[in-house]
Amino acid sequence: MHSCSRGEFMTAQGLIEHYGLQPHPEGGWYREVHRSSHSLGGIPGYSGERSALTVIYFLLSAGNFSVWHRVKSEEVWLHLAGAPLELVVLQKDPAVYLLDHAGAPGQPLAVVPCDALQAARTLGDFTFVSCLVAPGFDFADFEIPTCDEIVASHPLHEQLVRQFCRS
Repeated sequence: MHSCSRGEFMTAQGLIEHYGLQPHPEGGWYREVHRSSHSLGGIPGYSGERSALTVIYFLLSAGNFSVWHRVKSEEVWLHLAGAPLELVVLQKDPAVYLLDHAGAPGQPLAVVPCDALQAARTLGDFTFVSCLVAPGFDFADFEIPTCDEIVASHPLHEQLVRQFCRS
């Protein structure tokens, strides 16, 4: 792994190199850091076995964002470093969470319910978080709907929806 000083480490590029992060399909950078060895077996609604829990590091840098996506499982976002993160969860109506260090204006974590649309962006140079998914994450349980599909199902929130879409 890349060796860097504390100053380099606390930049987006320093974190990407230090933790060996790779591009994520939703935007940003990630690396899985834990997959439970405990299998939950076959769960109704899931294709195949699932681990009890998975954990990733996830980084968003300025100008990049996490597009609208769904995860079949519950997902916990936990702020680790950097600027506050705006996490938007869209079910019937939107809920906006500000994730930041404990003691700062926001909360350090937020929980996204199963199958809820979610999107996120950093409010500064970068935000470094950890995402915990239970039952464990599998790309078979991950969906990135089109902007038009989301607008069609949430027409009253079109302006918000389009903020987290790529052309």
